[in-house]
Amino acid sequence: MLRNYWLVKSEPYKWSWDDHVKKGVEHWDGVRNYQASNNMKAMKIGDQSFFYHSNEGKEIVGIMEVVKEYYPDHTDPKERFGMVDFKAIKPFKKPVTLATIKETKSLAGMALVKQMRLSVGPVSKKEWDIILKMGETK
Repeated sequence: MLRNYWLVKSEPYKWSWDDHVKKGVEHWDGVRNYQASNNMKAMKIGDQSFFYHSNEGKEIVGIMEVVKEYYPDHTDPKERFGMVDFKAIKPFKKPVTLATIKETKSLAGMALVKQMRLSVGPVSKKEWDIILKMGETK
């Protein structure tokens, strides 16, 4: 199975890793950026994503898996955007901070670094493996 990797951001006071773990499976709604939305449209069941706490913490804290592909977002009154469902897989033993990512040369091209405001972005297999090691998940 060819798997793609992603990173999704949430402000922890709105929706945190712990909130997602409590739910187990939950939709990822509220995305109103076309590039981020297109990234969500490209997600397939089985793809994995890093869960990133934005604004507070600025760190990758866990791994999720896509369990339902793109469908209409019930929070969008104009019906332009959609959402996907994620299952919480596991937390990082050691959260990986944005500062650490920026200090790591091999991660300089990462969407998280290059497109800071993008809320849903791709992660290459190489970037995924480096960050997993940094987070002590492997």
